[in-house]
Amino acid sequence: MNICFIMYPWENIDPENDTSLALIKECAKRGHGVAMCTPANLTIRDSVTNAFCNVIGRMDKVPSTLKSFYNKAKLREEMLPLAGFDAIFFRANPPLDPLMLNFLDSVKDDVFIVNSLQGMREANNKLYTAAFGDAHSNIIPNTHVSKNKKYLVQQIKESKADKMILKPLNGFGGSGVILIEKSAMNNINSLLDFYISAGDGGSNYVILQDYIEGADQGDVRILLLNGEPVGAMRRIPGSDDHRSNVSAGGSIAKHTLTKAERALCKQIGPKLVKDGLYFVGIDVIGGKLVEVNVMSPGGITYINKVYKNKRKVEEKVVDFLESKVLDQLQAFDRRARLRKAVDEA
Repeated sequence: MNICFIMYPWENIDPENDTSLALIKECAKRGHGVAMCTPANLTIRDSVTNAFCNVIGRMDKVPSTLKSFYNKAKLREEMLPLAGFDAIFFRANPPLDPLMLNFLDSVKDDVFIVNSLQGMREANNKLYTAAFGDAHSNIIPNTHVSKNKKYLVQQIKESKADKMILKPLNGFGGSGVILIEKSAMNNINSLLDFYISAGDGGSNYVILQDYIEGADQGDVRILLLNGEPVGAMRRIPGSDDHRSNVSAGGSIAKHTLTKAERALCKQIGPKLVKDGLYFVGIDVIGGKLVEVNVMSPGGITYINKVYKNKRKVEEKVVDFLESKVLDQLQAFDRRARLRKAVDEA
């Protein structure tokens, strides 16, 4: 099959730890055609949605390591119609470009897309997590989302806890996540001014969330495929940073899912599948869901390293991709045969 990865630029890839590269390498290893483009490379030619792609040349033997694969891959640029691919794997970093989804709307019935466009529209920012909450906050920590500074300050003052988490709505990789304390209320107004007014728009939503006890010990990243957990790791903050993201200096360790974490996955899995969110990463602290990452969830290479699995996570993901493409092709073929029968009647 032929797969197009819509992602960040090839030159921005970490050749030793990049999840997208692990998926691309696995596809190439199986003999699939692989092309890559960024959202800015989408274009329309003669009313057909195309992309200026970097196509990876076929290899007689795919190198065993990610770094050597990255270094030996030969790329050529081609303008290709997206409807000609069997699958599109979306791996671009936040924030989501809504115009890009409009381009892809024209091919969504022809190509299997991970994750689905509707699911991406609903879940591309941290508001989606609130869809799993309830009145008792059994699943998610108590959360407030607003751009009203007066309201946010009031919530901080009324909180029973001494600490809360403040973060931008569209951040990723731990960017902009800070720990605030009531003992430093003199700084809260200036912090909120900065977060709300940062950027070109001048008015941004921010998230204020209850601090979960034990968060200083890190969080758990769980990768879910078709609603089921396929890998997990514990992320531990560095000595000088409260964030546990590896990109922010955190480290990783093995983690066996607890009973509460398995129950959490079982509870949210059906909604993820229903929304077409087939490959996601969730962040969990103390059994509570903190974030759902649907755009470019990472962690495959780190999970493989700490567990030394014979069956690597990317193999399971590409197995799933192949099965969904086969199902779609069989459905197209069946419909064509039935139409032919009607035409010939």
